Amino acid sequence: MKNVFKLFKIFISVIILWFLIHSMYIIIDGFSDNGKNADLAVILGNKVNKNGTLSSRLKKRLESGIDLYENHRIKKILVSGGLGKEGFYEGNKMKEFLVEKGIPDSLIIVDNHGDNTRATVINTLKLKSKLKFNSIIIVSQYFHVTRTKKLFEDQGFDNVNSVSPNYFELRDIYSIVREFPAYYTQ
Repeated sequence: MKNVFKLFKIFISVIILWFLIHSMYIIIDGFSDNGKNADLAVILGNKVNKNGTLSSRLKKRLESGIDLYENHRIKKILVSGGLGKEGFYEGNKMKEFLVEKGIPDSLIIVDNHGDNTRATVINTLKLKSKLKFNSIIIVSQYFHVTRTKKLFEDQGFDNVNSVSPNYFELRDIYSIVREFPAYYTQ
């Protein structure tokens, strides 16, 4: 019985170590902006409030996309999100925000069926021949970009970089923990 308990402790220690290393990797990767340019920025959606305003997290993502555009690092922006429980299509609300901030309407593509990260990746790649892009920059929270890049790479598209807004909240702890199983199961 002692050996079983010892093996269990070793197993748990390995899982904890794996989680810590993985979490450090996604945090470092998420904050890494290599400064490269791309044909398209893909801004992943997030909560739209009940009154139709954007959550702070979503505003910061969009502001990062605006910064990419203003610094001539991207040519077009794809905003992707689904229909939130609040009754708004995230993509439409994201586009409204970008247009209000001076991004030309003609450079914004809306995907209102990006209900989750995998759907956003698949929907984006379906537009590849129409939009003629060969490179993308993912815009999302730092803890989310590693998994998003992996999903693009799993679909055979590997010219993917990322940018994350400087926005942090207590909820990030939960999100980092959630990303560990999500990375390996999605």
